[in-house]
Amino acid sequence: MSNKRDVILTKQPVELYKILKFEGLCDNGGAAKAAVDAGLVTVNGVVETQKRKQVNAGDILTFGGETLILKSGA
Repeated sequence: MSNKRDVILTKQPVELYKILKFEGLCDNGGAAKAAVDAGLVTVNGVVETQKRKQVNAGDILTFGGETLILKSGA
């Protein structure tokens, strides 16, 4: 069972790997990019392999048992 949490975005769009890094799911940008490249991350239920995929409020990311629900901070 995954752990769900909301993530408030102060600006949009945001590159996918940066969310993983800033939310502490990966230790650094390189690890985040490697996780995406390996097909370990889903965006809205679909495996995403574009490290610089632009994500926005309303998107749902899943990685390593964590589910992040992106919301607008504005």
